[in-house]
Amino acid sequence: MPGLIPQPLPTDVNMDKDDFRRNKTLGKNLMCRLKCMFTSSSAPERLSLEDTQQWSQSLERLLGSKYGMATFRTFLKSEFSDENIEFWLTCEDYKKITSSHKMSSKARKIFEQFVEAESPKEINIDYHTREEIKRNVRSPTAECFDEAQKIVFGLMERDSYPRFLRSEMYKTLLESLASDDARG
Repeated sequence: MPGLIPQPLPTDVNMDKDDFRRNKTLGKNLMCRLKCMFTSSSAPERLSLEDTQQWSQSLERLLGSKYGMATFRTFLKSEFSDENIEFWLTCEDYKKITSSHKMSSKARKIFEQFVEAESPKEINIDYHTREEIKRNVRSPTAECFDEAQKIVFGLMERDSYPRFLRSEMYKTLLESLASDDARG
């Protein structure tokens, strides 16, 4: 038809291909970054193919590995969805506090950062749980975030963790370790 000017394709058409490339690059660089991260630590063990394959057995197994935890956090950050793991880890640290003054201060900070509606890293929990935590923070105990932590763990287990296992980042890391093993 006369007068019609061909329009360029929208830039988001190539988004999937760009995301794939970005995740593949992240995966390739991840092994190097993990090695560098833990080279200076006191732990002599190295990232192995067998350990990395075991991450797929359960979220607990993944989070129980320092390399697994670092890899999963990197993945979540790449998706801009790291608030759940950050909350879960913060709660794990919170449970170790023994001073009631420190516990009170930390509980308020956790509430303001993760639980309060419209907070900077608001986690996805129901109204009832949010209100229960609000009451608990007034007189905090080591268990005052337990219910929210269970909910968040369940969300990660059902949503983020399966996406991680299907991600190019994880697949590329496995491939890279397998080729390292094959080379000896």
